[in-house]
Amino acid sequence: AQAILAPAAASPSSPIAWPFPPPSWPAPGSPRSAETGQHTYQSVIMVRISVLRDCLNGICNAEKRGKRQVLVRPNSKVIIKFLQVMQKHGYIGDLEIVDDHRAGKVVVDLVGRINKCGVISPRFDVALGDMEQLASNLLPSRQFGHVVLTTPYGIMDHEEARRKNTGGKIVGFFF
Repeated sequence: AQAILAPAAASPSSPIAWPFPPPSWPAPGSPRSAETGQHTYQSVIMVRISVLRDCLNGICNAEKRGKRQVLVRPNSKVIIKFLQVMQKHGYIGDLEIVDDHRAGKVVVDLVGRINKCGVISPRFDVALGDMEQLASNLLPSRQFGHVVLTTPYGIMDHEEARRKNTGGKIVGFFF
């Protein structure tokens, strides 16, 4: 008769063969230093592509979480004007601009009215006649929501641009 041997329990001193290397090991084929032959590690630097997109994304996320305030940084003139258009239509409350002698910050009071807001990139040209079609493409209804344009008269929503009889470049939307 053959004896059936049960596998021995792994003792703490026995090495365990892992099918993959621990995460601290460099990947095979990664660059080595010329002097020491040791692996080198390179850090990845994230860059901001659009500060307005980061701002509106932060506002939308805070609104979804039910927050009452959100801190937006860095600050820019376009962000301030966009937020002032939102404030004029009652989508956000007070804006508090904090000058920290760097890129600046903005504290936005939320009122729970924003469903979605976003940036349109690149900033396409919008003629006066194309504005209605653009608004119907971006907004859920003709009754509410706003498309923000930059015009020769400043940054404004599509209704004000129509009243001033001007076109411009599209910046973003909110509803």
